[in-house]
Amino acid sequence: MFDQTGPVLGIDPGLSRCGYGAVRPGGGELSAVAFGVLETPTSLELPERLAMVEAALTQLVVEVGPSAMAVERVLFQANVRTAISVGQVSGLALAVASRAGIPVTHYSPNEVKLAVTGYGAADKAQVQEMVQRLLGLDETPKPDAADALALALCHASSARTRRVATAQPPGRGLERAVAAALAREGSR
Repeated sequence: MFDQTGPVLGIDPGLSRCGYGAVRPGGGELSAVAFGVLETPTSLELPERLAMVEAALTQLVVEVGPSAMAVERVLFQANVRTAISVGQVSGLALAVASRAGIPVTHYSPNEVKLAVTGYGAADKAQVQEMVQRLLGLDETPKPDAADALALALCHASSARTRRVATAQPPGRGLERAVAAALAREGSR
């Protein structure tokens, strides 16, 4: 079960750009621990690029010390080559998590968008804006990093929802967090 004291590490897998974002729950608030994008040069061969991603993810797990990992579920993509490379990086993330003893949960893009924005078909800009608001970030994170932070937020929210008494409808905790973030934004 999710250890609420440790951060959740979200991974938005990609070979050229792999987004990562760690969120720490605490006292009803969520805060960003780390986020960014791991990039690999297209000039390198696939095995070298995959090795770079694996090494970076391993180092990230050591530095962040996550208690859970949320990885975007690989769904159908029109570009088969992209789908395969995303699947390969997703597999690396799963292997890194397994070696570190970190439980992994997969979320579809629509599940993440629904959890973070309240709308399962939200666009990237809407996700970025809500991630910035929910985490009180000074700047809007880049799309891949925002997607990874959104994955971590989705997991942290769903983990809290599972712990809440069944009298409270699922998702209400995140609804309150969204409302609070919007209220904070309005008071600026």
